Amino acid sequence: MLKLKSIVIAGAAALTLMAIGGCDQVQKSASQVVDQARESASQALESTHEAAQQALNDTLGADREKPAPDSEQRDTQDI
Repeated sequence: MLKLKSIVIAGAAALTLMAIGGCDQVQKSASQVVDQARESASQALESTHEAAQQALNDTLGADREKPAPDSEQRDTQDI
């Protein structure tokens, strides 16, 4: 009877260790999936930003002159 209890306890310990090891693998896989999703979202945001910037440039005209920010700062700094 004592040998049977020892075998059962050893088996339960082995199953617990395998379950913990499996959880670690699941955590690593989930982390990889999250990293891939983050990279995809980042690329989508960058593409959207570039498309919006291009649409804005097309609408306003790419050759439109932008006012020099230095001249505006000088006006406000003199006050």
